[in-house]
Amino acid sequence: MKKHSARVAPLSACNSPVLTLTKVEGEDRTRENVVGSTDAQSAPAAGTESSSGRRRLHCCIKVTAVQVRKALWGVAMVMCVCSSWAGSTQLAKLTFKQFDAPFTVTWFATSWNCLFFPVYYIGHWCKSAERQTARQRLRECCRFFGDEGLTPKVFFTKVAPFGLLWILTNYLYLQALRKINTTDVSALFCCNKAFVFLLSWIVLRDRFMGVRIVAAILAIAGIVMMTYADGFHSHSVIGITLVVASASMSALYKVLFKMVLGSAKFGEAALFLSIVGSANFVFISFVPVILYFTHVEYTGSFADIPWAYLCGVAALLFAFNILVNFGIAITYPTLISLGIVLSVPVNAMVDFYTCDINFNTVRLIAVFIICLGFLMLLLPEDWDQCIIRLTTKLRKRDDPAEAAGETAANTSLNWRGRGRTSLSTYAR
Repeated sequence: MKKHSARVAPLSACNSPVLTLTKVEGEDRTRENVVGSTDAQSAPAAGTESSSGRRRLHCCIKVTAVQVRKALWGVAMVMCVCSSWAGSTQLAKLTFKQFDAPFTVTWFATSWNCLFFPVYYIGHWCKSAERQTARQRLRECCRFFGDEGLTPKVFFTKVAPFGLLWILTNYLYLQALRKINTTDVSALFCCNKAFVFLLSWIVLRDRFMGVRIVAAILAIAGIVMMTYADGFHSHSVIGITLVVASASMSALYKVLFKMVLGSAKFGEAALFLSIVGSANFVFISFVPVILYFTHVEYTGSFADIPWAYLCGVAALLFAFNILVNFGIAITYPTLISLGIVLSVPVNAMVDFYTCDINFNTVRLIAVFIICLGFLMLLLPEDWDQCIIRLTTKLRKRDDPAEAAGETAANTSLNWRGRGRTSLSTYAR
């Protein structure tokens, strides 16, 4: 008689956040078929099967614990992303009451991107088993730009355009805050997810999904309704146009980055953002100076600048970008995106108690359908298949006779194929 014994490989953790269980290896051992075997001879087989079952249960518990820990980290990440994004928006609004200089604030906040690679290298030094020097790590990350590294040609063709898009995105967003309230700005900026899908579908030839087309239509309808909520006044129309342009620049940045540079690892992304911040500090510093002396963005003296607010905006935006770019190392990307859309009700609550904002029915519906479209864009590509499988399982539970028949059929098949070797994969 052939005996099948299963051995489960232990759980291993790599540098990536995904933990999987390896395959269960089956072993065939040929034994003589003895007629009249006793119950004592079958006892070791039962013991082996029970031991194998305990091992499988233990590994499943481990995987479940990992998923629970990841979900808890996700809840904390949602709160941090929501707080940093809503906090930076509200603080920027307060800053403009004392220092009406959106481009200077953009330049100052973007310059903080220089700290991305140092922060990443500190984390690499603390976590990585193979600790490299800063120069070695820098050279390895520079391979992201090609075999020759970061050359002047690569900088002006592959880095500088993204730096300009980064500055435009933030500048238009801050300009919109000067025109309209933070609730409308944060809600309308959520449309960038729909713009990313439309551009990816057109430029990158991504998979067509009907639910995402519906989400894009909802986003556009929300923009129109938001404009209608204020009666199509010029002041609000300009603000809405600015924030929609900011969302478009953000979507263009993401799609072009994927098309030109592809996907980047953590170190490569940190180096790229540090280069963008350094280039902003070196090449764009003359613009705030010109705006100051031409009295376009003028303040009496440096002592009159609200440095606490200015540093607060830059620090919160820096924290937000760290969480968005590197948060996937400890939790799911969907939860990070959820933190962005949750900033809309947070800003609405702050505006309700601090500003004279008219939350009429049209504005509330517009905010709701924009957020609904954003959430629909977070659905995975195989969401329809998941719903079909879930519905099938629920139907089987409702029909116990059919489930019992399938169980009996599976049992008979298991008895017939008992002498065969099977490979099972456990992955979560």
